Amino acid sequence: MREPLAPRQSDIMDMARKSRRILVDTLAERFDVTPQTIRKDLNDLCDRGFLQRVHGGAVLSSGVANFGYEARRELAVEEKHRIGVKAASLVPDNCSLLINIGTTTEQVAMALQGKHGILAITNNINVVNILSRNPEIDVIVAGGIVRRADGGVVGEAAVDFIRQFKVDFAVIGTSAIDEDGSLLDYDYREVKVAQAIIENSRHTILVADGMKYERTAPVRIGHISQMESFVTDSQPPEELARICRENDVQIEIADPH
Repeated sequence: MREPLAPRQSDIMDMARKSRRILVDTLAERFDVTPQTIRKDLNDLCDRGFLQRVHGGAVLSSGVANFGYEARRELAVEEKHRIGVKAASLVPDNCSLLINIGTTTEQVAMALQGKHGILAITNNINVVNILSRNPEIDVIVAGGIVRRADGGVVGEAAVDFIRQFKVDFAVIGTSAIDEDGSLLDYDYREVKVAQAIIENSRHTILVADGMKYERTAPVRIGHISQMESFVTDSQPPEELARICRENDVQIEIADPH
């Protein structure tokens, strides 16, 4: 079990998500500590995969490589929990559901544990472990290559498996949302599975925290206009909100209370 972030380190990450680049001197003044103390915080955050060091400070991870999976689990923890609860509230009892890889989709799975009569198909081993605790939820696992890094099942076999189904709901995550509404990720194999999930569901729910507006990634999953619902923790940027309105995508803001 990884140690949780210290309060100052959590605040530093919040600042990094807002401005992408953070400077040692600015942080030292903000927290009233020495630059050496801030450098130690930044080194620790970089060692844990949250940040990358640059001259004079640090930046969020680049758009070419994703954070490590365990590191992502520690980012925006409360926001992802709220998103999970809100998304799960959109899924009724007695329905079929596809759910893909991601730390936010795992939070949806946690919130689904009280449901009844659910048939869940997933390519996420972590979701299998969560949902299989409930005898009222039947779980089907996609076949394919298991990525050791995150327990995701990817590859053509997983895509072919998912294409056998037509489900009532799907829950998908994304690594980044571009200002033009493009949904982006890092691994083309994972993207192929996500595309199959979107194509084979009647109502697709996108789950993503506000940090995803500030990131980028090289592989296109699809477009937010393909979603029926978008569950997030804060109001999206105006251009993205406009795209959602024009394409009848329902924005659901997870209640902070």
